[in-house]
Amino acid sequence: MPPQFDPNEIKVIYLRCTGGEVGATSSLAPRIGPLGLSPKKVCDDTAEATGDWKGLRITIKLTIQNQQAQIEVVPSASALIIKALKEPPRNRKKQKNIKHTGSITFDEVVNITRQMRHRSLVRELTGTVKENLGTAQSIGCNIDGKHPHSVIEDINQGKTECPAE
Repeated sequence: MPPQFDPNEIKVIYLRCTGGEVGATSSLAPRIGPLGLSPKKVCDDTAEATGDWKGLRITIKLTIQNQQAQIEVVPSASALIIKALKEPPRNRKKQKNIKHTGSITFDEVVNITRQMRHRSLVRELTGTVKENLGTAQSIGCNIDGKHPHSVIEDINQGKTECPAE
């Protein structure tokens, strides 16, 4: 018999899903079924809560208490950068391995960095900016029309000024 749990206890579950789509209930059922929740209802609520992130792979945080699930989106740096590119949502079944060839401003990178700051282990904001520039490089987008690695070199040489906080 599985161990009994206290219904007032808070359970936290992290899931990766595609924004705006109803995920597979079969993968979710073994995790939330023993907690007394309906997997179909949780999937529908997840699709509704992630509507702004349509077509992007994001992490969600399910906080379960008293057989009620609260859904919170925990976006990654790559999802925030792709969202900043303002590309139209893509059909994952038809378009594979696309390159994001757009360009975003350095100020948008700093705003993304401020959102991601609490998840980074870097001491200063400049290091987190460099992390996000590396993510932008791997995605394939440019920063103010320049390659992200050249922006990192400009920061290292002092040509580009990063905010302190």
